Amino acid sequence: MKAIILSSVLMVFSLVAAAVIETYQFDTPLQEKRYHAFTQELRCPKCQNQNLSGSDSAISVDLRRQIHRMIMDDKSDIEITQYMVDRYGNFILYRPRFSAQTAVLWFAPLGLLILGCLVWWRMASGRKRRQVPSDVSLSTVEQARLQELLNDDADGKHSGDRA
Repeated sequence: MKAIILSSVLMVFSLVAAAVIETYQFDTPLQEKRYHAFTQELRCPKCQNQNLSGSDSAISVDLRRQIHRMIMDDKSDIEITQYMVDRYGNFILYRPRFSAQTAVLWFAPLGLLILGCLVWWRMASGRKRRQVPSDVSLSTVEQARLQELLNDDADGKHSGDRA
C-alpha cells in the first residue's frame, strides 16, 4: 500500500517537473516589460478567467510566443492588441474597450444603482402615505365608540359576546 502511495506522489511530482518553462530573450528591458504587461492583461481564450502568464494551455503558449514575436518585430502595443482582438474578440481583454457592444458592461452597474435607489425611494414614499398622521383627532362619535369598546374590554365583555 505504501509503495502505491509513494509511486503516486512521485508521479505527480514528475508531471510538475515536466512542465515547460518558457524563457524568451529580449534585446531591451522595455521589450521584456511590454511582454510581461501583455501576458498579464490578455486573457486565455480557453481558460476563461486566467491571464496568459498564468495559463499552461497550448493556446496560451502559442499566444505568448506570438506576443514575443510581435514585440521583437517592433510592433506597437496598439498593433499587438488589435491583432489579438481581431483574432479572439473583445473577450481576450480583461478591460474591454468601450463600444456599442460593451456599453452594457460599462453602464449596467450604474443603471442598477439608479434602479435600486428609485425602488427604495418609491417604497419609502409609499410607506409614508400609508401612515396615519398623529395630529388627526377622532370625532366625538368616534371617541364615544372607542371609549365604549375600552369599557367593554375592561368589564370582560367582548364584542363577539353580544347577541
